[in-house]
Amino acid sequence: MAEPLRLKAKSASPGIASGPAFLAEEPKAPSAAERPDAAPASRAVGGYGALEKAIDISIGELEHLADGADAESRDIIDFQIEVLRDPSIAEATGARMEADENVVFAWVATLDAYIGELEAADEEQMRARAVDILDIKNRVLGALAGTPIADFPPGSVFIGKDMEPSRFLAHDWSKGGGIALFAGSTAGHVALLARAKSVPMVIGTGRFSAADGDPVGVDGNAGAVILQAGSMLIPPLVPAQEPAGDTQTTGGELRTADGVPILLSININDPAEIDALDPATAGVGLMRSEFSITSVADAANEERQLAIYRRVLEQAGDRPVIIRMLDIGGDKPLAGLEDLPALASGLRGIRLLLARPEIARVQARALLRAAVFGRLSVMLPMVTFPDEIDRMRELFREEAEKLGRRALLHRMPPIGMMVEVPAAALMLDTFGAAAFFSFGTNDLTQYLAASARDDIDADAGKAAPAVLRLIAQAVKLTAGKPVSICGDMAGNPSYLPGLLAAGLRHFSVAPARRPAIRSAIIGLNADGTRAAGE
Repeated sequence: MAEPLRLKAKSASPGIASGPAFLAEEPKAPSAAERPDAAPASRAVGGYGALEKAIDISIGELEHLADGADAESRDIIDFQIEVLRDPSIAEATGARMEADENVVFAWVATLDAYIGELEAADEEQMRARAVDILDIKNRVLGALAGTPIADFPPGSVFIGKDMEPSRFLAHDWSKGGGIALFAGSTAGHVALLARAKSVPMVIGTGRFSAADGDPVGVDGNAGAVILQAGSMLIPPLVPAQEPAGDTQTTGGELRTADGVPILLSININDPAEIDALDPATAGVGLMRSEFSITSVADAANEERQLAIYRRVLEQAGDRPVIIRMLDIGGDKPLAGLEDLPALASGLRGIRLLLARPEIARVQARALLRAAVFGRLSVMLPMVTFPDEIDRMRELFREEAEKLGRRALLHRMPPIGMMVEVPAAALMLDTFGAAAFFSFGTNDLTQYLAASARDDIDADAGKAAPAVLRLIAQAVKLTAGKPVSICGDMAGNPSYLPGLLAAGLRHFSVAPARRPAIRSAIIGLNADGTRAAGE
């Protein structure tokens, strides 16, 4: 029988503990649509009054937590209450709101700035206070969204990057359990509380793999974590990956009648649809993130987004996944942001994300952190001009630097673009910063035919020859970069001859359309002609 793995750590509180692992970063919460007790999106929005109410709720929760607490715990809670009552925090948030920032994003940006200042401090004790501000940030965010942070099972070993003091105080430690942190600090409040309550705790383990519920031991005396055989340390940096639109696939091989390899991926709108990814599928060619991130509360919640993306990547295994950033605006509103000037002016896709960078930055951080869990590529929606990709890539670089300073595991994914604006399709050779291209034929057809959204279905057939010609011209401009198609035309067998003739070799379709498209491709040659005998 294989020996358990013993990881070296630093003792933060003495003692020995064992129990089932509770992974703090695991995607446990169902989507808003799946939660029967979920608050309506309207509770997550509002003006300054909504923020004041959320702060009052948070203070009340902390005061309730302080009832019967010892003096040391009370001091920590009092510090958090004092910060919540600090008028400068509310004023800074209010100033952002006056600049047209939504209340949720204004709160997140204000507290993130505070956290960044503490994390950059020279003294360890000051850096350790950053987790207290993170605790406050998340508590108020939960109050705004109507989704408070849940407790974890008694007797568990808490595993995560760090732990919030209020989460420690709200937990019942009488049933045992311990704490193992990838980072953490012996000067932090949680370490102080753990020593006061004799909860075994270690820090600085580095990130390691473990499944939720696995037996884990914490040796707070020697400074070690004991894992079951088969567990392992996760290296801090993962080797660079190829774009998810490349021509390598570990799925079943698909070829045309004359032997040319074809990739067939699926489009998904919901993480649950990843279950349709069978062994004969190359991967996820398009995940529309706006169908999972439906409210301002979700868009401002980095951890929730990370959980969604991580689930899809882990389920996909070694197969590539392309996640499109939020394509909101126009006829795709985000609940709670309907009144923003950027939306009122008709901005959509990448233009709206660049106009409201607070939305893009949260999603960028979640995607950067999720990239370590699989073969992720990020796709930008509604790109029209090359500088839009340059600006978004710079935003990703800035957020990656921040994650690095916080010692959060992350990786820069390849960043490509949807080709759905005719102006971009005609000039693809100028988009040097794009790692890959994917044709979105729904919008491309609408804009090419100057159709209203309601008329596009009726006009699609008549516009198809023009769309196919444009795609054929655009493919020649891609300079050998990975190119695919993920719009409705890809899932219609009648258009396959023209798409193959245009040079496309990667198709991403709705899961229900995959069998029909697979059968159709097998009966065609790579130039779009029918195979002999067909």
